[in-house]
This record gives sequence, C-alpha cells and structure tokens, in this order.
Amino acid sequence: MARKKKFNPIILTDRKMTGIAEDSMSVCRTDDGIVCFVDGAVPGDVVDVLITNKKKGSFFGQVHRIIQPSKVRIQAPCTHFGVCGGCKWQHFDYQGQLREKENKVIQTMRRIGKTEPKEYIPILGCEQQYFYRNKLEFTFSNKKWLTAEEMSPEGDVLREPGLGFHRPGAFDKIVDIRHCLLQPDPSNDIRNSIRDFAIRQNWPFFNVRSREGFLRNLLIKTSTTGETMVLLSFHYKDEDAIRVLMDHIITQFPDITTLLYVINPKANDIFLDLPIETYYGPGYIVEMLGNVRYKLGPKSFFQTNTRQAIRLYDRALEFADLKPDDLVYDLYTGLGSIALYTSSHCKKIVGVENVPPAIEDARENASLNGIQNVEFVVGNVEDVVNEDFIARYGVPDVIITDPPRAGMHANAIHTLLRLECPKIVYISCNPATLARDVELLSVKYNLDKLQAVDMFPQTNHIEAVSLLTLK
Repeated sequence: MARKKKFNPIILTDRKMTGIAEDSMSVCRTDDGIVCFVDGAVPGDVVDVLITNKKKGSFFGQVHRIIQPSKVRIQAPCTHFGVCGGCKWQHFDYQGQLREKENKVIQTMRRIGKTEPKEYIPILGCEQQYFYRNKLEFTFSNKKWLTAEEMSPEGDVLREPGLGFHRPGAFDKIVDIRHCLLQPDPSNDIRNSIRDFAIRQNWPFFNVRSREGFLRNLLIKTSTTGETMVLLSFHYKDEDAIRVLMDHIITQFPDITTLLYVINPKANDIFLDLPIETYYGPGYIVEMLGNVRYKLGPKSFFQTNTRQAIRLYDRALEFADLKPDDLVYDLYTGLGSIALYTSSHCKKIVGVENVPPAIEDARENASLNGIQNVEFVVGNVEDVVNEDFIARYGVPDVIITDPPRAGMHANAIHTLLRLECPKIVYISCNPATLARDVELLSVKYNLDKLQAVDMFPQTNHIEAVSLLTLK
C-alpha cells in the first residue's frame, strides 16, 4: 500500500473571506476557484492564508497574516480564545454572527427544503452573549496542553496536570482553563479550587492513553434559581481521597446545593450507565421555566441556555396558537420541558421519548408541579405513534416536535402525513435536517413561518422554529 503523500504548506496571499462554513471556518477561493476553509478569520477579512492540508478537492488552512481586518472583527475577550476551541466566534461582532446564522437557516431551507416560508421572522438573538450556559463538563489530564508561551525557552515540555476542555481534534490534549466566559459564578472558582487542591494533594490526574490516574471529569450545573450541582468522576474508588476532596469542596463552597460522584473504570468518559453517589444535598437542583419547576439530576437532559429556552418556547407557543380544548402531541419530549411549559394552554398533552430515565424525570416534574393534563409514553416516535396510539389518545390539534440533530425518522414523517394534524411546530437544532423534513412534509403541509433562534452565542450553532400548516 502506497504511503500517503505529504502535503507541503503553501501561502495563499491577499484573500478576502466571503462567508462561514459549518465548522466555524471562514471561506475564500484560490485564483483558479478552489474552495479554501480558513481557521481564525471572519467574513470580510483580507488575509494571507497558510494552507496546511488538502482534502476532497478543498484547501484547509489558517490565518498567516491579516492584511485588512473586517468591519465585523473584534477583540476576543477570553484569554483562552484560539486555543481551547470552545467559542470560535468571539472575534466576530455579535450582529455579524446573527446575520450569518440567519442566512444559514434561509439558504439551507432553499437548498435542501426547496421552499420559502410565507413569512421569515428575523432571528431571535440572545440577550446574554456570555455566561449563558447552565452546564459545563471539564476533563482532568496529567499532561495539559502547552502553548508556545508556556514552554520553556529551551523548548522543553513541562508536563503539568490540567483541568479544562479538549483541544479541537485532539482527544488526549486538554487545555487548562483558568477563566471561562460560558458559565456564571461560581463555576470558575469551583473548577480552579478543585484543580489546585488536587495538585497539592499530589493525586494523579487521568492519562487517557495509558488509562491510569484517579481524577477523570468534573460536571458543574447551575440554575437561574441560584442552585449549583457538582459531580466528580473518578477512575477508581479511593474512599479516603474522595472524602478529603468532597469535604474541601463543601468547606470552600458552602452554598453548593448538591455534591455527587461517580466511579468510572471504563475506557470512555460517559457516565449515564453508571450509578451516581450523592455525597451532600438532595442529588438534584431545581430550575424554572416561567412558573414551571424542574428537578434536574446529573443525567437529566435540559436546554443548556435556560433564559433563551424560555424565549424559544414562547415563540413555539405563539406559532402553535393553542386553544383550551386542544390535544397536543409533544414528540421527542425529553424530560417534558416543552410539554410541561405548554400544559396550561391546552386540554391535554401526550409526550413521547425513547429514553426511559427522561420519561421518569418528566413524570416526576409533572407531579412536582401538580400538572395533571400531561401523559408521557416511552418509545421511539416512529414505533409508538401508530394506529393504536392514535385510537387511544385521538388525532392531535397541534404537534410539537423537537428531534435530535438527525431529525425525524422517515417512518415518523410518514405517520405525520397520515395523521393530517392541522398544525406542526417543528423546533430544530440542525437546519439541514429541518429543511429535509420540511421538504418531505411538503406533500401535505405549507411552511408558514420560519425563525432562526440563537441559543449559543460565540459559536456557529443555530436553532430554528417553524410552523407548518395542513394544505
């Protein structure tokens, strides 16, 4: 087998960035029309590009020199910008971000959905562009990633432990994070205190290659109600060390709501299939959407941007225009966040979700709020919503669907077409699969309204909410 030919880096001079690609890279072209994806640029920048790779007929590179900065280029506020990769658009003016995101939704609908809505509603921007996340996960590493400035003058690599985020494209390299702008207090103080205390105790941080070490992961959840959850993941059980660390956290942060830990001896970091031990507190925190309270455990899935989720759900309710006697299906309901939030506006809601623990959370939260007009069913939408299901609950007046990035299963689309529900409110975290599903539903449905919703400022991720009505 022939060895892959090594690509020799080249400099592409005086290129103007014309747009943004899926992975947050900016786009330009060579003189002969080859597309080039550039890391570190924003639309409108004129730069020299260092081309480092070529794949599938396209060049990939990074900014070598800025010749003329774009009008939408700003100074990134985070000291870790450009290294950790968590917020790749911090150097991009927020209004410019919104324009690109809105354009992405519009163009994707045209290209894949082959349709135009009767009404494009201007993008719903996020009022809080930083400190908006209610959940962050960090990784311990025995060898933190070192920038050129952190290496010694002789070029020696000082192997120090760290706690932070994975460097983009590197599963075994962790950028040590001192101050993150994504999650509100006390997130930064908790993380820094745990790292520094563990280093003083000389506890081994995890080595992902050799699968050795004690400390693996840290999960912090905060809520708009002022509650905080901390979950530590350990590679093996050392009761004395765990007790010392947990007591330190409680002493330093007495306002923490609940403190938990999990022992994860597996090769991967996923803990959803492992038992959680509650060291302090009730084992959950409480969040609010409007007047609805939600108990959130360490394994609970919930919208990561609480305040913007309320605005998204309010827009979905506006599109749904529910009546007091309406029957609603909430497909891919998760822990019932939309169903419970919507319950006071209709007669009955039936939520469907294929993750049993999520349905358990949904039922518990319904009971917590005294909500009696919701019912939750476990199973895949494409399997559960069948003739027997419809005979039991009735044909809905409105369907709300919020599927994962992969969109709706083809069989679920066929079911919706058979149902001929008057209105479908489709919430999506992936414009491409939204457009695909809208095109499939266009046999019987018109796309009346479409609005992009920014849930994740400083990133290229975008959600959308749409209203489809029966022809």
